Amino acid sequence: MNAPRLLLTLTALNVGVLLLSITVHTIPAFAQAPAVLRARALQIVDEQGRVRASLNVLPASTSADGVAYPETVLLRLITEQGRPSVKLSTSEQASGLTLVGPTGTKDTYAMLQAQATSSSLKLRAEDGREQNLQP
Repeated sequence: MNAPRLLLTLTALNVGVLLLSITVHTIPAFAQAPAVLRARALQIVDEQGRVRASLNVLPASTSADGVAYPETVLLRLITEQGRPSVKLSTSEQASGLTLVGPTGTKDTYAMLQAQATSSSLKLRAEDGREQNLQP
């Protein structure tokens, strides 16, 4: 007499757990997005896993020939061939925007720069023609 009652109790308990489990999975989940995303770098990749955009904070450094570079924030937009064609950068000393020609070109670009109290726009074509504009 005790065995059937125990089996019936366990079966009812199992059915209750099953119903609770189904209910939890059918209720829509509402994700709470964080108010601030903090990271040292951000990369956006395409379906093949190639980096197509990046946002980095580059530390201050000195080149081999002694040129000092300040800490810089750099945004790059990259073509499907891996060429960074759009660069936007800023530091305490200067800010700039560079638009580079498509893959296969090496001298086609437009560069807008503001440094200290001056600004400039440099345009260069693949055939070597160049124009510099300064106020």
